Amino acid sequence: MTGPSHVLHLRLALASAEELDALERALLKARASELSEVRRRDVRLTAGYGDSTSREVMDDESRRARLRYDVLTALLEALAVARAAE
Repeated sequence: MTGPSHVLHLRLALASAEELDALERALLKARASELSEVRRRDVRLTAGYGDSTSREVMDDESRRARLRYDVLTALLEALAVARAAE
């Protein structure tokens, strides 16, 4: 398995621990929303909704939602590491 093809170094100045908590909650909420979208699309696909063209579109939308979920998870993990290093 190869390593990541893009490594981002982000610097974010927050005024308080309260802002950091709010950021984490916002990311968790966004990730939960994406997971909900993935599950909704998967249910529609497994239930056989639509013709083959619409199913391809749903599958593509599900893959994109899963990708967003995965990158939000990676961001939350990086945030947890940064918080532990404080």
